[in-house]
Amino acid sequence: MTDAHLDAATTIIDQARSGSGQVPIVHSFFDEPTNTVSYVVHDPATREAAVVDSVLDYDAAAGRTSFASADAIIAHVKAGGLTVTWLLETHAHADHLSAAPYLKDHLGGQLAIGREIIHVQNVFGKIFNEGTEFARDGSEFDRLFEDGDRFRIGGLEAIALHVPGHTPADLAYVIGDAVFTGDTLFMPDYGTARADFPGGDSRQLYRSIRRLMALPEQTRLFHCHDYKAAGRDTYAWETTVGAQRAGNVHVHEGVGEDEFVAMRDARDATLSMPKLILPSIQVNMRGGHLPEPESNGTRYLKIPLDVL
Repeated sequence: MTDAHLDAATTIIDQARSGSGQVPIVHSFFDEPTNTVSYVVHDPATREAAVVDSVLDYDAAAGRTSFASADAIIAHVKAGGLTVTWLLETHAHADHLSAAPYLKDHLGGQLAIGREIIHVQNVFGKIFNEGTEFARDGSEFDRLFEDGDRFRIGGLEAIALHVPGHTPADLAYVIGDAVFTGDTLFMPDYGTARADFPGGDSRQLYRSIRRLMALPEQTRLFHCHDYKAAGRDTYAWETTVGAQRAGNVHVHEGVGEDEFVAMRDARDATLSMPKLILPSIQVNMRGGHLPEPESNGTRYLKIPLDVL
């Protein structure tokens, strides 16, 4: 069976690498407390840009938010004379809060995520017992991407690929010759994302990874996290499709679907929940917006007991 959207992504990558399309400039921002990498990707000709997977600083012990990570992105954008047209989320993250609304207020741009965020909103809306005032229709976002939706960042051609498994809503963004994979893949020496959150599926994850690995081998991959694999002393988050095919410790070429599913499910059974999953999901399913203040003017996050 042919995959027309994957073919379109391959064409975008090939054109960028051949010189007939633009090659994006990518700048990364690593947040060590959450092991998260955010990106500013821009077209060197028009200086239009997108921000991918931003971080709102959150002190869980104090229940306090701050903006140093987001302000670093703002400073980079302004220093480079960039115009932000997109704020891209690869999925509703469980390990950090999104700073997208704060960045939108300061930089502009459309906030986008995959259409399956509606499924995530329905699942977690029930878990957090959200009332009818919480819309479960994705309206907190400006754009809900379907698999294969095309868009532009200045002269850069881009396409969204649906890569479910880690969550039902995960997207990878192909922008020129660069692919922003979210949590679907990590560096080859660390492996792959977990698939045991509500709506996750290790078999879907395998198929999504194989879809990404079918892209041209020199395609640049930019991952959303790094945890420094055993024996590696520095953080890293950029690799290539070819390197993943050859060396990913969980899913290199030759690893079959059933073998991967057995490994992933067994590994996931040993993992504890991410320390920020409860505040993160509550905020991120709202597009990064914090809950509305209550009658005393204070915002509150819920902690559902004995559920996850």
